[in-house]
Amino acid sequence: MEKGLLERTGKSLEHWVEVVRKTGMDKHKAIMDHLKAEHGFTHGFANFVAHKSKKSDAASQDGDELLVNQYKGKEELKPIFELLVTEIEKFGSDIIKTPKKDSLSLIRKRQFALIKPATKTRIDLGLKLKGKPTTDRLGDSGPFGAMCTHRVQLTDVKQVDSELIGWLQEAYDMSV
Repeated sequence: MEKGLLERTGKSLEHWVEVVRKTGMDKHKAIMDHLKAEHGFTHGFANFVAHKSKKSDAASQDGDELLVNQYKGKEELKPIFELLVTEIEKFGSDIIKTPKKDSLSLIRKRQFALIKPATKTRIDLGLKLKGKPTTDRLGDSGPFGAMCTHRVQLTDVKQVDSELIGWLQEAYDMSV
């Protein structure tokens, strides 16, 4: 998003955060409205800069802390999460891991997977596999909506098998 902002406006995120700081505004909506009206921002870029200026986005928080908090009370899911990340990291060094409040996005050029501890006993793995038919195991995106095209529900580390890793690899390959 930061690179897109620079390409679109010709100015860095730091510049826009300083612009917001100088307005004295501290309400998210007011900042967004100002950026849209005075600087022609789209909704997405205005929201991005507003969050960054207030340090209210997940990326402005410590990523390790976000991940620790995701698995509080869900510690039995941690081995599944760790194995997923280990397997995904084997695909290439171009993967960006973006922790959010309730999930971990895995991005190459675009997001290709999302790992979310959905309940105390289940991780939902979202995948972007456009055009791939669903199966009993590779379900539709469910609660992920447009963020992912498919979802796999994981309750045991043994479910991180060659079939699942194959789907992850396919999603990774499609994300260029």
